[in-house]
Amino acid sequence: MAQHLLIALLCASLSPLAWAAETPPQWRIEPVHSRVVFDVEHAGFSRSMATLSAPEGCLVFDPEDWSTASVEVTLPTARLDFGDAEWNTTMLGKRWFNAEDFPALQFRSTRVEAVDAQNARVFGLLRVRDLEREVMLEVRLNSARRNPLTLRRTVGFSASGELQRADFGLDDFPNLIGPVVRFRIEVEATRQRASNTNGTNDAAAEPTNSPKPATTAPEPEHADSQQH
Repeated sequence: MAQHLLIALLCASLSPLAWAAETPPQWRIEPVHSRVVFDVEHAGFSRSMATLSAPEGCLVFDPEDWSTASVEVTLPTARLDFGDAEWNTTMLGKRWFNAEDFPALQFRSTRVEAVDAQNARVFGLLRVRDLEREVMLEVRLNSARRNPLTLRRTVGFSASGELQRADFGLDDFPNLIGPVVRFRIEVEATRQRASNTNGTNDAAAEPTNSPKPATTAPEPEHADSQQH
């Protein structure tokens, strides 16, 4: 309950007038369908890959206007997965991501530059451990429509970028591990009901099996006292 409350407060804090009329809609990131995949060169033989799942956060986004967009997201460090239990333990230890002392990675956008209707460059600050650096994401809007399963308004994005791992203090073994980390992000987000500004109901249509009470018009009165 406390975690959901914090996310709700995060959504509300993205814009001081977030719930006012004529402001861009707000969307909550769907953790089940959102994920980060990243890779780094391993001794020149291959690119080692890992995933980071269960992000939580909110974004402000008007599909007609990239300039109003913003995003804040928190990613639990413990959900880093390198595909091997022993390797996970090593990478989550104090020498690397130090999940015990720094349980989350955080990103918040600082500006958005539209490329065209479907694409934009999102600049923001990424915090890994106790270091915060600017990164740039190439973002593509995949779709903005009602989800056919939930009937809720949903947006989907794909993003990519890269960073220098040494910028975040992850600089061990420079002769074995490449300096550049490439990442790809898939995100789905659901529109928040309270951000609805056009007066329509964004909740899913809920079927009902209860018949509506019948309304019958009163039968017209007949003259029973006609003289024969």
